[in-house]
Amino acid sequence: MREGWPGAAFVLFLFFVWELSARWVASPNFPGAFTVLSTLATAAPTLLTEMGITLWRAGAGLLLALVVMLPLGIFIGRVRAVGDFVEPLFDMLRPLPPLAIVPVAMLFAGVGSGAKVLVIFYSVSFPIVLSTIDAVRSAHPMLTSVARSLRLSRRQIMLQIDMPAALPQVIVGIRIAVALSILISISAEMLLSTDGIGNVIMRSQEQFRVAMGMAALLVIAATALIINGLVRWIERRALAWHYARQVALSGR
Repeated sequence: MREGWPGAAFVLFLFFVWELSARWVASPNFPGAFTVLSTLATAAPTLLTEMGITLWRAGAGLLLALVVMLPLGIFIGRVRAVGDFVEPLFDMLRPLPPLAIVPVAMLFAGVGSGAKVLVIFYSVSFPIVLSTIDAVRSAHPMLTSVARSLRLSRRQIMLQIDMPAALPQVIVGIRIAVALSILISISAEMLLSTDGIGNVIMRSQEQFRVAMGMAALLVIAATALIINGLVRWIERRALAWHYARQVALSGR
């Protein structure tokens, strides 16, 4: 709890400066912190519902990427010949902005949630698959030697050796993908949607409802903070063995 006090105090200070600045400017285009918080309290049910829609799309795209790209990354990392063919394709597609494929997604998935999920899947796939490939290839060769001495099959090596060994680095890619999935979900809704928190921001901008748009931004920030804390909690639980091993090695 004590570790969070400096950050909380700084946020309160920013709100204080925000309110004073808004009162000094006295413009309807620059609502104060209390005005935005009042709007947030009034529109909370609507904003939370729309944020839930956004999170559903982000979660669907992220889950699909994990199911597809995690095994694919392990396979490519283990089988070098496959990587020689596939990695140039990744290098070609990775620089493309995710929102640039929205028209292509619309052709295959229409204009509904399927198109947004497809765009999110595309954007978060690269951090997951590339971190997995690098993690598998950087694993200690002794692990493979031990697995072969135990006469494990290639499939068993991937599941029982590569997956646990790659997990610490893969988690880093997943953390990046989680943040990216929310970002792309909101951005896609701003371009192509009739619901979701991104659509709320666009409608607020079009109707000059600045306080409503800023209230939506506060909801996004609070949601991102909660999700980041949840991901860190899962990471600590999933990698408890890894951190214990690092402590043991550093103690030597």
